[in-house]
Amino acid sequence: MRRRDFISVIGSAVVWPPLAAHAQQEERVRRIGVLLPTVKDDPAYKEWLGAFLQRLQQLGWTLGRNLEVDVRWAPHAAETNKQAAELAAVAPNVILAHGAAAVASLLEATRTVPIVFPVIADPVAAGYVDSLARPGGNATGFMIFEYSISGKWLELLKQIAPSVTRVGVIADSAVPTGPAQFGAIQAAASSLGVQVNSLYKRDGKEIEDAITAFARAANGGLIVTPGGPVRGHRGLIVTLAARYKLPAVL
Repeated sequence: MRRRDFISVIGSAVVWPPLAAHAQQEERVRRIGVLLPTVKDDPAYKEWLGAFLQRLQQLGWTLGRNLEVDVRWAPHAAETNKQAAELAAVAPNVILAHGAAAVASLLEATRTVPIVFPVIADPVAAGYVDSLARPGGNATGFMIFEYSISGKWLELLKQIAPSVTRVGVIADSAVPTGPAQFGAIQAAASSLGVQVNSLYKRDGKEIEDAITAFARAANGGLIVTPGGPVRGHRGLIVTLAARYKLPAVL
């Protein structure tokens, strides 16, 4: 499927065929599925979702009149798979999927429903699209950065906390981009005199135990890579970083 066959989503903005193009036709209801990799009360994602819905309304799409939006929340892998399968089964006109885990689960569930992702680190390497120019299949979207930028996070951490010599990288090994991001950070570590440790954790208890153990030695800092269920525990990570006086880049 070609990119122009999809709705284009940039951050919180959606472009749909102009309302005027439908003025002479009998209005019918369009359906959007949304799959978000976090808990329902996550404030950052609630704000993001609110902006998304507001933009739809500005473009003439009104909930209950010509639009239905089915939002699913999936803070862990099992729930992501379940919600993806349910969304695919109801076959909405398009599914907006935030993050690699959501996209991967949806592609397992359907190869016909269009999937749009606003944030993926490397959709080609992950196998979600054939290429950036010609995605193919039923998924398309936006690449948020190149892996090399991951090394910049380490540089930033050293700038704000020059005494840091140990860095714990919190990531999710189930997300395809996690190991690649860690590799870029590790490549930059030697020139900065830093030892990096991978903390591949998923749930809150694992993250808390890992940070607590890591903080027992001096001169530590944290980097939290984007993507995966780890992002749903940002509040916990910030609290622990403050408790143990660990400079952090999130």
